[in-house]
Amino acid sequence: MSQWDGKSKGTVLGYRIFVFLIQKAGIKAAYVLLYFVASYYFLFLKKSNRAIFYYFKERLQYPHFKAKKMVFKSYYTFGQTIIDKVSISAGMRNKFTYEFDGIEVLKNLLAAKKGGVLISAHIGNFEIAEHFLGDINIDFSINLVTTDLEHSAIKNYLESLAQKPTVKFIIIKEDLSHIFEINAALTNNELVCFTGDRYFEGTKSLSENILGKEANFPAGPFLIASRLKVPVVFVYVMKEPNLHYHLYAREATVKHRDEKALLKEYVSSVESILKKYPLQWFNYFDFWNNN
Repeated sequence: MSQWDGKSKGTVLGYRIFVFLIQKAGIKAAYVLLYFVASYYFLFLKKSNRAIFYYFKERLQYPHFKAKKMVFKSYYTFGQTIIDKVSISAGMRNKFTYEFDGIEVLKNLLAAKKGGVLISAHIGNFEIAEHFLGDINIDFSINLVTTDLEHSAIKNYLESLAQKPTVKFIIIKEDLSHIFEINAALTNNELVCFTGDRYFEGTKSLSENILGKEANFPAGPFLIASRLKVPVVFVYVMKEPNLHYHLYAREATVKHRDEKALLKEYVSSVESILKKYPLQWFNYFDFWNNN
């Protein structure tokens, strides 16, 4: 089955080097160093290269040479989003500009005081959404539902840089206690965010066609969102040139206990974003299970 192993690449030392460069020479200087890091990934990470090349070549139908070039550009763009996230967390928010597409959806959601579910993907740079939303005086709190398999040393280091609290994490647990945390957050009119595009072996999954071929998706986000009777919004924060970001929010049509219909609508939403930003889907594993 198509799956992700939950492990992030990179080391704390590598992050420290970039943070030092950002603080001393600026964000653009860190982008220059990133060319060497992206080149290393492009030359030596064969497994992730194969997976992302398949996405460009077979699913997006790019010619062979263009698909190869896009693999490198994908690594480089991913690195830029990490640099941007670190920079914003470290207090350089004013270096960036942003625009909203659908912000009234989130305003209406919070005004209803029922809480809400956001479903995003490993597309763009969703983790910086809090910093942008805070600037328009929306009183909110985001809870990111996640596994605890990420590289904890890197996560702890990045959190230590933040000048204010970042998103709160609700860790998925075998005893299902995370369900109570989700309900408590919604009761407090908070936002609960899932990512719907990474499936782990051994967990319940749903299948759906995406970019012309069937793939597995985690069932949890769609099962929970279709049963909670709260608004569901698809949200993406996409990187654009010149330190600019574009936030998209689209309210989903949710039929109670119809997780398959919600997944289908989610996939359609993801596909529409990928048409605009093909470089910014950062799933470097065999998503369509081509082994």
